[in-house]
Amino acid sequence: MKFSVLLSLYYKEKPNFLFDCLDSILKNTLTPDQVVIVYDGAIGSDLRSVVDFFKDKFDNIKVVELPKNVGLGLALNEGMKHCTNELVARMDTDDVCVPHRFEYQVKYFIENPQVSIVGSSIKEYDRKMNSLLGTRMVVKEHLDIIKRARTRNPFNHMTVMFRKSSVLSAGGYIHHLYMEDYNLWLRMIAKGFYCYNLSESLVNVRAGDDMVARRKGIKYVKSEFLLALLKMRLKIDNPLSAVPVCAIRIFPRLLPVPLLSKLYMYLRRGK
Repeated sequence: MKFSVLLSLYYKEKPNFLFDCLDSILKNTLTPDQVVIVYDGAIGSDLRSVVDFFKDKFDNIKVVELPKNVGLGLALNEGMKHCTNELVARMDTDDVCVPHRFEYQVKYFIENPQVSIVGSSIKEYDRKMNSLLGTRMVVKEHLDIIKRARTRNPFNHMTVMFRKSSVLSAGGYIHHLYMEDYNLWLRMIAKGFYCYNLSESLVNVRAGDDMVARRKGIKYVKSEFLLALLKMRLKIDNPLSAVPVCAIRIFPRLLPVPLLSKLYMYLRRGK
């Protein structure tokens, strides 16, 4: 089965991180038929040079340039318009695929034609990819994913491969600050699309305090509140449980970064 890889590139990305990301994609045991990179606003010459380097090595890299920054959700939606294959794999520009990632996911789609999303666990490292910080495990089975979605994001976004037609049928990505993916999964679950997570860790992720620092503050609190409203509107949750879950999710967003970092790593281990 042919597949595309979809990435959104922001000007603050580090060129060496982008290099490692693209290198891992094109060195997979099963290489993509297309890589779509969305420039979410203007980017610097260093990042362009990295992309140009890989364009010389791989003919099917499609660059989509947006005149201004629109945010992850809208950038990915624009990128999907240029994905020529039904299967689309997501990837973040600072993370690294394990060599067999795409082979494992495509194999699952072939053997399970009813599935619309296949994700996996991840391993989280420091920013230099030297020290393993932990593993974010995810539940595997469809019914467990539905149950988990009431309280936590049931997928690691950078690991998912999905059917483009299913995502578009659910309305595609929309702007929901920090939670574009969670919002989409909830809508897909509500429409009855079949979901699955592989137990293997298929992506190595750069974590650390700077990532945690982005997960706090009033904007994040607002996004949590909107997420709770969405769960109730889709009847994935009810007010009696959605409200306390929202409160529990909001509280850590107000903690100091060092304390939030420790709590985050504890929860990411699936405990």
